[in-house]
Amino acid sequence: MHSTHSQSAAWKVTPAAYAQSRPETHAIPEPVSRYLAMRDGCRLAIDVYVPRSIGEPREPREPGDGGGRYPTITLFTPYYRRFKMDPSAEGERAPNIAKFRDYLVPRGYALVVIDVRGTGASFGTRDSFRSPREREDSVEVVDWIIAQPWSDGVVGATGISYLGAASDFLASTGHPAVRAIAPLFSVWDTYADNYFPGGIALKALTQSYDDLMVAMDHDQRHMLSRVVYYSNPAYQGPQPVDDDPSGALVAQAIQEHLANFRQTEFMPEFRYREDPLPYDPAFSSASFSPYSVSSGIGKEVAVLSVSGWMDGAGYMNGAISRFLTLADNPRHLLLGPWDHGARIDVSPWRGTQMADFPWLAEVLRFFDHYLLGLPTGLDAEDPVHYCALHAEQWRSASQWPPLPAADETVLFLQAGAKLADRPDADAGASRHQVDFSIGTGQGTRYERIAAINSTEYYPDWQGRTDRMASFTSEPLARDAELAGHAVADIWLSSNEPDGALFVYLTEVEADGTERYVTEGLLRLLHRKEAPCPDAYRTTWPFRTFSKADAAPMTPGRQERIRLGLLPTAWRFSKGSRIRVSLAGADRDHCGQVPHGRPPLWEVGHGAAQASRISLPLGFHKEST
Repeated sequence: MHSTHSQSAAWKVTPAAYAQSRPETHAIPEPVSRYLAMRDGCRLAIDVYVPRSIGEPREPREPGDGGGRYPTITLFTPYYRRFKMDPSAEGERAPNIAKFRDYLVPRGYALVVIDVRGTGASFGTRDSFRSPREREDSVEVVDWIIAQPWSDGVVGATGISYLGAASDFLASTGHPAVRAIAPLFSVWDTYADNYFPGGIALKALTQSYDDLMVAMDHDQRHMLSRVVYYSNPAYQGPQPVDDDPSGALVAQAIQEHLANFRQTEFMPEFRYREDPLPYDPAFSSASFSPYSVSSGIGKEVAVLSVSGWMDGAGYMNGAISRFLTLADNPRHLLLGPWDHGARIDVSPWRGTQMADFPWLAEVLRFFDHYLLGLPTGLDAEDPVHYCALHAEQWRSASQWPPLPAADETVLFLQAGAKLADRPDADAGASRHQVDFSIGTGQGTRYERIAAINSTEYYPDWQGRTDRMASFTSEPLARDAELAGHAVADIWLSSNEPDGALFVYLTEVEADGTERYVTEGLLRLLHRKEAPCPDAYRTTWPFRTFSKADAAPMTPGRQERIRLGLLPTAWRFSKGSRIRVSLAGADRDHCGQVPHGRPPLWEVGHGAAQASRISLPLGFHKEST
């Protein structure tokens, strides 16, 4: 059990113990809801929850009547701050933010939830998701908050996914009241972490996000009912503010939303990273990616980055890159056995299906330390905590990656589909015909970010690598634990000038059970590496994914291609074999490259063209 019972070795004060030390001291009031007018006249709908002393009535009244002053946590959401609900029905009216309301407000935090412009009950239109206009709005919202009688003048921000990246954008404004942010399961680079991992388009994601936002922004309830998170039939669109009891203003706002951008038309404009729109040279994928404005985050702002090993196509890279980039800030990194939003424990050895680790206690401790100034002991903890799958234990580290480079194990791809600790003595190559019909199924890391309610991860992996170019090691003599990014270093020639390279890492257990560990992917057009810029630090091969650096392969010429696999922490058992598999397609999730022309590859091994994989492995003592 890695949820709460194996925390003690990783923390001096475990999250569960910290939670017990912070009982509820306040009641949650009904929110006060109002419009805030922005600089251009656009009105944003907000909900305000100010803690009440236990025993006070829950009825809404002007916040601050009790006389207390509180730090404020902001949540900027495009997914409705609150639903209007059939008064005869029951259910959660604020499913997008309820966990934060229910955990933070009773422990002494005011909460302000904002429908970002062009969404919910707010007016305006969206020209992008995470638009720079929203960043400008956030400054005015904080100005309003700190002017309120219930505010102590200190502000933090958090939230999952879109809301987490909004925390980055708020901090990047340099507003002096913003002291701490906790971006949860959110991107650093929208291009590489989300829509174009490895420069390859996730074909279903743009459509699913477009469907979701049309359902919400246009108040199309028949469409929204298909999304499990918002399927309550009693939902009746966005909740009007208190001064709009008839909903007339909400109706006007929704009419304006009809002019919002459409994701299916918008995202294909960004085929290359940081390539500007043809009609706006100042707007590119960087415009809605937090790294591009990270220099504005003051060094005094504390940052907690949280993600999980199955958090989409690269959100864990986003959390790690944020941690590495903001090296001069008070910073913390938490990586768990989770999917997007920590809804599911993704470990094949989990004790419960639903994730039950108290990560909200870590968020609370973080804000307690940096906003309330409580003696949390957080400064005595290691800055990095991560969960090792199969070991089912939490680890701590002083840095990322947690293992020194000297612990890397290099395995070479050999003739005869072997993976070994030395290359073939002679030069050679394995031929592989790419098969565009290969896929990874519907129980993968990609479904949850497309708003699909996944509960099982890679349950049908058995046999999937048989149709790939697979290379398998001898059985391990000892248990070995991987922690970090494996890096594939492949010598490859192709008869086509472009292609998609997928590299999968599998554990083949002693009884033949095959378990998906992780993967990496790269469009070969983007194989050129580049130095990391200051605003985007990595410990894995970095690429610009720019049009200037894109170049076709020369058919028939062997080229060296390095790519980082998505990070994980995983214990390989004694007697298991490690398998590395190469494929040229994932038809279930990714666009076909090149269209209708499956390449014929030659994978080099031996002599000067020895393909290999570097694994950050720590070997355990002889197993008994």
